[in-house]
Amino acid sequence: MSAMPVCNNAALTVLLACAVFASMPARAEIRVGSKQFTESVILGEGATRLIGHASVRVTHRAELGGTRTLWGALLAGDIDIYPEYTGTIVQEILGHRALTDTRAIRAALAEYDVRMSAPLGFNNTYAVGMRRVRAEQLNIRKLSDLVSHPKLRLGFSSEFMDRADGWPGLARYYGLPHTDVRGLDHDLAYRGLEAGEIDATDLYATDAEIRYYDLVVLEDDRHYFPAYDAVWLYRATLATEAPRSLSALMRLEGHVSQGEMTAMNARVKLDGVPAARVAADFLKREFGFEARLELPSATDDFFRYTREHLLLVLSSLSAAVIVAIPLGIVAARKPRAGQVILSITGIIQTIPALALLVFMIPLLGIGGAPAIVALFLYSLLPIVRNTYTGLRGIPPQLTESAVALGLPALSRLRLVELPLALPTILAGIKTSAVINIGTATLGALIGAGGYGQPILTGIRLDDTGLILQGAVPAAMLALLVQGVFELGERWLAPKGLSARR
Repeated sequence: MSAMPVCNNAALTVLLACAVFASMPARAEIRVGSKQFTESVILGEGATRLIGHASVRVTHRAELGGTRTLWGALLAGDIDIYPEYTGTIVQEILGHRALTDTRAIRAALAEYDVRMSAPLGFNNTYAVGMRRVRAEQLNIRKLSDLVSHPKLRLGFSSEFMDRADGWPGLARYYGLPHTDVRGLDHDLAYRGLEAGEIDATDLYATDAEIRYYDLVVLEDDRHYFPAYDAVWLYRATLATEAPRSLSALMRLEGHVSQGEMTAMNARVKLDGVPAARVAADFLKREFGFEARLELPSATDDFFRYTREHLLLVLSSLSAAVIVAIPLGIVAARKPRAGQVILSITGIIQTIPALALLVFMIPLLGIGGAPAIVALFLYSLLPIVRNTYTGLRGIPPQLTESAVALGLPALSRLRLVELPLALPTILAGIKTSAVINIGTATLGALIGAGGYGQPILTGIRLDDTGLILQGAVPAAMLALLVQGVFELGERWLAPKGLSARR
């Protein structure tokens, strides 16, 4: 008889646990992010397939940029998980702290509601490499040997040039005296080495190009670079909102060796196999299940890129026209306010496009929204300036005639001044549109898509065909828009009212 209460209590506990679990908010979609290099994309594709195998909707936001972009997106909730490296976490993300062990790293990340998985199984440490012929010619085998060769031309990836664990720290630590140091894209640096334009560059230990280009990895004889064990960084809420998906993803812990990762990088970079296919093949070989794989056709990609690019351009340009023309009118009517308006829009135009996109991430996250706002700001100056110029350039006798006829100010603006200034205003809108189409390709760096996506992928894979898939349509779209505006200028300009006449 005494067992009955125990059984009842146990049953009640199970029911309560089931009720609590059922009441937990289920994650409708999990967003995986990856950086703008091949290995990160492969790992992102692998995560996407593993999570998808757990019957949860998942999207992969690939090639989003560098560490700061991905970390900011994770904190903002724009992505839920992405592959990272312990050395990067310690030196770059949490570089303001003196972290010495895994427990301290996890505790520091927990303050941001972020968790870290166990290592995936390989250490993709930073290194510096040279062509074997050049290294043997100068008898350079380790990093400290570079001190004796201050005239060497060094070319490092843009991120490495600015990272706490990159070139500035390396130069101080080893006392490197080199002054001919430039920043460039990581994938383009290999071309520079091959062409002899630079003598050394930063490498990742699992880069397939090390063997392909017959490079010598210089020994880090003073042990500057820490371990860069690959891990997952993910939002802590995934543990309660998507436990099955998280459990499926953690199956990769300790299952990706350095040799396997290098081989996967080689298949993508050197053999041209899609990253999704490489990731799916690895999962099948390692875990024995068929990952869902639907590779879009080139036609599907083209229409998707076109749709995304047009959305970026039309949204930002339309907003710019609505805002810039009234600003131009105010600038023309009120000289003091006009100087302020023209100065502010001019200053915005001088901000580098990539910097402006990055500035938008903390405010608007990643994706189309920050790209549209940045493009909107870039579109203001030509329209404001041309509206101002068109209105100020109207012959005084025409406006005086309108005043003599007794037309109110708003009627003069609508019936006389704007029609006369219309060709100049349209020319400003046309200029903004053409600039907008080209600048919109940078939106791919923050997940906005468009024609910039195949351009970035083509640069990463050294695939000229992919680059042209984005560059040619963008150029054709710019020419088409320019032709449409030229026809519009002829049709919309009033026949009887012309500033030229």
